[in-house]
Amino acid sequence: MALEVGIVGLSGSGKTTLFTALTRTGGAGFGKENVGMASIPDHRLGQLAELVGARKVTPATIRVVDVPGTGPALLGGLRQVDAILAVVDGFSAGADPARDLETLELELLVADRDHVERRLERVRKQAKSGAAAVRRELEVLTELLAHLESGETLRSFSGELLPELEPLTTKPLLAVENGAGGIDLQLEAELSELPDDEARSFREGLSALDEIVRRLGDALGLITFFTAGDKETRAWTLRRGQTALEAAATIHSDIARGFIRCETITWSDLLDAGSHAEASKRGTQRLEGKTYVVQDGDVLNIRFNL
Repeated sequence: MALEVGIVGLSGSGKTTLFTALTRTGGAGFGKENVGMASIPDHRLGQLAELVGARKVTPATIRVVDVPGTGPALLGGLRQVDAILAVVDGFSAGADPARDLETLELELLVADRDHVERRLERVRKQAKSGAAAVRRELEVLTELLAHLESGETLRSFSGELLPELEPLTTKPLLAVENGAGGIDLQLEAELSELPDDEARSFREGLSALDEIVRRLGDALGLITFFTAGDKETRAWTLRRGQTALEAAATIHSDIARGFIRCETITWSDLLDAGSHAEASKRGTQRLEGKTYVVQDGDVLNIRFNL
């Protein structure tokens, strides 16, 4: 499953411009939700694909959701994303990015409060049945609502959080300042229409996507692993500390179910060896089991049997 991020911002902040820059597609128009895919750039992927003569090269991707406003109903559509990008105005006369970020954080808090309050109303009716589990949920929801009404986010709640709530205020929130002090999103949207080599000549630093991927990687503890074959060479994202079995599940649930072993080699060792066969002779390609903790840059060949 692709990494998923949501974009929020006040009117005129440039959030749909960021969506365009990331996905290389235009927005769906005013008042519409935009959903698209952004390819994660990684120089290692092309080198591996060239080595094995891959006919298809597939980068890792980010699913990007741009909601058309900040009300609780609209923000509720972001409950399943991994992180939230908060676009703030840094270009207008009198712009105050810190104030806008504070406003967006408050909007997320209000959306969580509304969500908890509505669920509490439903559970309060169910609690009349006397079921212990329902009564316990009622207690937790009551505590959560009091915490939110005090102005605190659920990130600071020290008690039990119900996983099915999927709260917004526990997700990593990354501020993206649109302007000279951050990222020129209008320029990035225009450059996204150019070939990569040509676009780089107009930039002084990282692209918007490069910068956001770097920050997402830090916030979420992301690593990249690869599968490299002549039919397809592909990059995948995984959380730091996850195992070979979890990597298999990322590729396909059937592969995880039939997991036998995993041939593993660091991407640089594979390039140095020139082939998987030569890497095996050198001993730089290893056999690992389900519990092996995947490292950034690993090339995996998972053996499985259904």
